[in-house]
Amino acid sequence: MHDRLFVAYKPAGMSSNQFLGRLKRRYKVKKAGYSGTLDPFAKGVLIVAFGGHTRLFRFLRKTPKRYRATLWLGAHSDTLDIEGVTRIDDVTPLHVSQIEAALKTLEGSLTYTPPAFCAKHVDGQRAYDLARAGREVALEPITSQIDKARLLHYCHPFVTFEATVSEGTYIRSLGALVCARLGVSGGALSALERLNEGVFGYNGETPIDIKTVLDLPQNHFLGELKKLELGQKLRADEFALSQEGTYWIDAGASISIISIAPEGVQYILNKVSAC
Repeated sequence: MHDRLFVAYKPAGMSSNQFLGRLKRRYKVKKAGYSGTLDPFAKGVLIVAFGGHTRLFRFLRKTPKRYRATLWLGAHSDTLDIEGVTRIDDVTPLHVSQIEAALKTLEGSLTYTPPAFCAKHVDGQRAYDLARAGREVALEPITSQIDKARLLHYCHPFVTFEATVSEGTYIRSLGALVCARLGVSGGALSALERLNEGVFGYNGETPIDIKTVLDLPQNHFLGELKKLELGQKLRADEFALSQEGTYWIDAGASISIISIAPEGVQYILNKVSAC
């Protein structure tokens, strides 16, 4: 299997790493990676790359992300999801307008504390490992951009909503914030689905032309493409755009990613196959 970039759909009930292992066995590849870990209970879009395309993740148009989630009002869970539910309280039914208003307050720049059960590092360890060991986890607040949060369905005690958010947003935390703003004690996500990561949606694992999904401006090399193919030294005046920055270059069946800086032109990636 040559270099390949595609979108897979992770089912609920397994970790992202377990799902990647399944894909590696199916496609008979050794080098593979994914972008944007999904919790085991969650399902949905996972960007996957094989071979040299694993180097491309940081250059892709992966934001904003869109999720569909179901919040279980009254469910107490340390993990803020269905996997950690320890108690369920009865909650008085709410008016739909109350829920819509609570979701609306999330929109914009939102600062909050990530859940203790998350993959952030604390003193060299994952926060979820410390939390599972019963140790106190002190995480710094983070700020996310919430472009949109809207109610899809309310069937008490379950609230299904959709959120379009920046990279690194914790949807479990959004659920907890909704509960707090509704004055509800306890709330956990019973379902979570990632619908899109930026321009990436599920399309049957069809290979993607990377020229269409790069989050970089395109530049044009004015010299002979053979210089790129050979990885020879380049000059800023050999490009249509000579301003400082990071660009991708179309070399036909492949692309290159270069940076232009005062000290010269540097290759970041070279001769990466286009699909």
